[in-house]
Amino acid sequence: MDRKNIVITIARSYGSGGRTLGKKLAEVYGIHCYDRELLRMASDESGINEALFGEMDESMKRMPLFRIARDAYKGEVFPPDSDNFTSGENLFRYQAKVIRQLAETESCIIIGRCADYILKDSGNAVRLFFYASEENCIKRVVNQQGVGEKEAKERIAKIDKYRANYYKFFTGHDWFDAHNYDLCLDTAAMSYDKLINVVDAYLKNHDQ
Repeated sequence: MDRKNIVITIARSYGSGGRTLGKKLAEVYGIHCYDRELLRMASDESGINEALFGEMDESMKRMPLFRIARDAYKGEVFPPDSDNFTSGENLFRYQAKVIRQLAETESCIIIGRCADYILKDSGNAVRLFFYASEENCIKRVVNQQGVGEKEAKERIAKIDKYRANYYKFFTGHDWFDAHNYDLCLDTAAMSYDKLINVVDAYLKNHDQ
């Protein structure tokens, strides 16, 4: 990775190993990997209690699939005197604001949080999507979490549905659509080391 400032966004199906790959890539490049700490950072930025960000995540898990946010995110946030200051849309906007600030100031990896959409017009963001077959995801969840195959399958379906729902609500787009990403990789096709090599080769040739 030759450029001074590059941001890698990672969307991933549950059980694909995408988070592990993100952390491994961060180690290889010597940059920070941001995941759930984005909630704390958004809380610090806004002054809104961090617990509300977690509660928004939980409420999204119960939301009907067809719902979409009232307003598309364009970079603005609601001020403290607004009735919408602690709304789900505004909590998302503060997360997005933090993501944009990170992209402008440092090289980093950002996992989830619709970062690919938020940074889609950024000149220094590379958007990755990691996936694997259901069978492979089930095996990984069983091995890593010590649950049975039936529970692993149910957990995968539930979490992927939530991620797709979250993405649809805040972006209006399909989370599974490859057009949202620069590079999609099947994590079952090769080892973590080889996947990292593929990503590295892509980064070195990106925009050349």
